[in-house]
Amino acid sequence: MEIAKEQKDQHLKEVINIFSSHLEKNNLRKTPERFAILEEIYSRTDHFDAEALYIHMKNQNYRVSRATVYNTLELLVSCDLVTKHQFGKNLAQYEKSYGYKQHDHLICVDCGKVLEFCDPRIQQIKNMMGDILKFEVTHHSLNLYGKCAGACERTMQK
Repeated sequence: MEIAKEQKDQHLKEVINIFSSHLEKNNLRKTPERFAILEEIYSRTDHFDAEALYIHMKNQNYRVSRATVYNTLELLVSCDLVTKHQFGKNLAQYEKSYGYKQHDHLICVDCGKVLEFCDPRIQQIKNMMGDILKFEVTHHSLNLYGKCAGACERTMQK
């Protein structure tokens, strides 16, 4: 249990160093608010939208503005610490990305729930297509849309 915490702490230190270097390189200020947002994101295990992150942080008594949350998310995307997804419905969702393996998504069109999955066959297809077409595939994004099995949250609210 102690080892897992040490690994998590080390991972967070690496992420903080990457973000700090990115800010320095771009002559941007290293504010406590930006780092609080980064740490909050890396403590999460889910996908989230900017507004939900802002509300959560306000409820936790962080002193961050909505604009700071949105701007910091864009900075984190630009240095590959956070991935931005557009799962439809004009709402961007985010997830931490540094040190996490490639995965794909199932999205419910009724409730918006996002499930992650990883299937090695997708990696095999990616490699095969790269070989056949003489194309270096650096990354991919696969989103499968459908409906939750049984009643989902949004359907139940109607």
